[in-house]
Amino acid sequence: MDKAQRTEIIKKFARKEGDTGSPEVQIAILSARISELTEHLKANFKDHSTRRGLLAMVALRKKLLSYLARENRAKYLEITETLGIRRAK
Repeated sequence: MDKAQRTEIIKKFARKEGDTGSPEVQIAILSARISELTEHLKANFKDHSTRRGLLAMVALRKKLLSYLARENRAKYLEITETLGIRRAK
């Protein structure tokens, strides 16, 4: 992911100008990185160190999503719909 893509994601999901640490922004950036690594691993299936990093990112995104679901259910539903992430029950 290059800087332009990252900046675009931050602008789209930020709560206010300069916001990079909110759960919404972190989830969106992680989702973009997860999709890139998934494509990489389809071509390079023996790259186990990248697979380990991918699993760590998925776990972190899951934790952030569960936090957002507890704190702001409406925002959780909005971001899962926008990013196409399956929701937990």
